[in-house]
Amino acid sequence: MNYMPVDFEEKFQLITDYWSPKIAGKINDYFIKIAKVKGDFTWHLHDDSDEIFIVYKGILKIDFRDGSAELKAGQMFVVEKGKEHKPYAENECHIILFEKASVVNTGNIKNEFTKESVEWI
Repeated sequence: MNYMPVDFEEKFQLITDYWSPKIAGKINDYFIKIAKVKGDFTWHLHDDSDEIFIVYKGILKIDFRDGSAELKAGQMFVVEKGKEHKPYAENECHIILFEKASVVNTGNIKNEFTKESVEWI
């Protein structure tokens, strides 16, 4: 058994690509993922699962067809399943995500951002 805590600062230093989530932990059938993001992501939705965004560093904007949410470091937002959304960060932003292990990052869309498998970090 590994009794070492996860150090988010150390883990984020290992990430070199934007919009390429990595798994930092697991709880039941949910992954705790971390990612560095910058610029636009893609419009998408997750039919079967809510998605939790936590901003560790920076500012993240999540656009919806009928509005938007802006998150600063230390803030969290839950995107409900079936709600189309598009994350965006003007500058580099570090985020923590809680998602079912079966969730693909681009949900119902397949494109250059899609990560079919996510590696542990």
